[in-house]
Amino acid sequence: MKRLLQIEFIKLWNNRASKVLIISYFLLLTTVALVAAIKFDIGPIQFHLADQGIFNFPYIWHFNTFITAFFKLFLAIVIVSMMANEYSNKTIKQNLIDGLSKKEFILSKFLTVISFSLVSTVFVFVVSLILGLIYSDFKEFSIIISDLEFLVAFFVKLLGFFSFCLFLGILVKRSAFALGFLILWQIFEGFTRGMIRWKLFDGNTTDTIMGFFPLNAMFNLVKEPFSRLKAVQAATQQMGVKLELNYAVQWYEILIVLLWTAIFIYLSYALLKKRDL
Repeated sequence: MKRLLQIEFIKLWNNRASKVLIISYFLLLTTVALVAAIKFDIGPIQFHLADQGIFNFPYIWHFNTFITAFFKLFLAIVIVSMMANEYSNKTIKQNLIDGLSKKEFILSKFLTVISFSLVSTVFVFVVSLILGLIYSDFKEFSIIISDLEFLVAFFVKLLGFFSFCLFLGILVKRSAFALGFLILWQIFEGFTRGMIRWKLFDGNTTDTIMGFFPLNAMFNLVKEPFSRLKAVQAATQQMGVKLELNYAVQWYEILIVLLWTAIFIYLSYALLKKRDL
């Protein structure tokens, strides 16, 4: 496995575009720290975002995993480009000639996906821990380590999404078309949600059904955190609205995404095995 990972990272690091995207991705993950510096001074009104509790433990685990997940498109581009380069440069054929089996080839790509997901999770953990230790009002150890399941959900979310991108890269062979297909699939899931809600079921039933679709399942792993803020809850209460939302990470939602991950990797191998390279 170590040899397979070394092969993939050598390929990625020797590709200038991939190198730039990977570095940019991890730089963007650190920009969440800049949120702490946002201040608005409008006459007598002073607003400091860090004072709103977004960096309090354990809320920071929820907030940062939700926000930083939007940057995953950078690594998605790297993954689909990685597969496109294999076909365009004919390195996939050369690897197979050199003795690498198709199963080992897919395994090397999946190990890369796991590595991206794991390193991203550790990176977000470290950045969040530092911000929390600086800005959090609650620094007891028991509070710091609570809600760490959001990091697990973040890892699974990235794993599923990058596996989907890997499958699209193998299916389409061109990075631009693969990313286009990803966008079309997102539109398809949105259209399906609208049709089910309009013609068949109520909102709760529609959400349950859509929870089995891959991109919706991945999004559901980490729910939006903004309505947990005290300022938002106070505002809704003044409007006479009571928010009763469940923000917890659900085991069955993790299972759904892991099943989709297994399906994408299997389909990637099946496609590669069937094709005459």
